[in-house]
Amino acid sequence: MKVRELWQRVLSNNIARFILLFLSVYFFLLSIRLMGKGFELLGGGFSESLLGTISDPISGFFIGVLVTAIVQSSSCTTSILVAMCATGTLPVNVAIPAVMGANIGTTVTNILVSFGHVTRKDEFRRALSVATVHDFFNVLAAIVLLPIEIFFHTVYGAGPLEKIAGVMTNSFVGVGGLKVASPLSFIIDPVRNYVIDIFSMFIPKDTLGISVIITGFIILFLCLKVIVDSMRRFASEKADTLINKYLFKAAPVAFLLGLGLTAFIQSSSITTSLIIPFAGAGILTVEKAFPYTLGTNIGTTITAILASLATGSPAGVTIAFVHLMFNIIGICIIYPMRKIPITLSKKLAKMATEKKRIAVFYVIITFYIIPILYLALKRWLYGI
Repeated sequence: MKVRELWQRVLSNNIARFILLFLSVYFFLLSIRLMGKGFELLGGGFSESLLGTISDPISGFFIGVLVTAIVQSSSCTTSILVAMCATGTLPVNVAIPAVMGANIGTTVTNILVSFGHVTRKDEFRRALSVATVHDFFNVLAAIVLLPIEIFFHTVYGAGPLEKIAGVMTNSFVGVGGLKVASPLSFIIDPVRNYVIDIFSMFIPKDTLGISVIITGFIILFLCLKVIVDSMRRFASEKADTLINKYLFKAAPVAFLLGLGLTAFIQSSSITTSLIIPFAGAGILTVEKAFPYTLGTNIGTTITAILASLATGSPAGVTIAFVHLMFNIIGICIIYPMRKIPITLSKKLAKMATEKKRIAVFYVIITFYIIPILYLALKRWLYGI
């Protein structure tokens, strides 16, 4: 009881609450980077080796989902695809579905973050609906655009995305690359690497990845507790004015915020995860968060575009612009029908609130089981 009273006294002090909030956000970001690195350590050279097995558009799509869900970074997946296309290892038309899959796989991070609210029914419902609306948008965009791309390539030799990206490529090849470092690399990665170095001194290499992942989850949930408690105080003091009347005042403003922040940080997983505590605390609704997530989709393409310009390869630049155009065209198609992804996310969140295992099954089946089953079935039937 004394601990709870002390905690409430700390939260009632504006200076102490601000310091706690600042530190919790820092460690919240650190936990996400730790989990990403943990999955990377768990997979070793998994990403490159699995992406190298792409042999047809459908397998490319599912491999894109699986790889990105494991490494938790669409920027990482698309950058590898850019390099593979640039060297001629992978044809552009086969890499395009993998890019679409990467867009879906990257949403797993903010869904995992929403699990930090699982002990509070209403918070979890709000947080999960905001987390999954990003997912449903990407899935719907792929459902519309992937068959069109495959059909046009089969009949005419190139799909619409490939043609548009090809035209854009002609204007950019030879421009030269520009590398923009993410500020998170300077303020978080040294601490992350130091933690992993300490772990590696005491933990065997074969269990290092899972240990880092578990540590990341523990830090994540602890930080979410602090952030959400602080958000409740801010909300009660009507500080949500900053969110709802300025940052997320209108759809274009929220969209540009998501785009700019993601282009700066170079990680849509982090920028989408950042708004989950606001949703859980009841400050941000799924309707206002939706345009922001669309902006993060555009912002995350910057990394691959910069990487492709550095290669100077037309194929590499083309696949990077395909990623950009997939998101732009997807927004043009799905946003007018935004009630569909918003309604789906709310219904899933409502069901998951009543039965928590639904949320767990959704993540495991969507991002891991379905891709693995398809790839295993294909290997069994065709031996590839």
